[in-house]
Amino acid sequence: MVNPEDIQNYIAQGMACELVRVAGDGQHFEAIIVSAEFRGKNRVQQHQVVYRALGDRMKAEIHALSMQTLTPEEWAARAH
Repeated sequence: MVNPEDIQNYIAQGMACELVRVAGDGQHFEAIIVSAEFRGKNRVQQHQVVYRALGDRMKAEIHALSMQTLTPEEWAARAH
């Protein structure tokens, strides 16, 4: 069974990230992903970047993943 750390590593290995945090119970996962790759993309396009990083794991191992995708600037604005 896949765990949050596995998903975090898959994402970090598949794309350039400033921050990746994943929590979950083995079935349902929530992720916060901060990446410069999200600049200029809408939310759907940002999620597609993450899905590409996860590849076939999204179909085989990961059943439910909700994401917050943010650019570094959006993340910095939220931190204040």
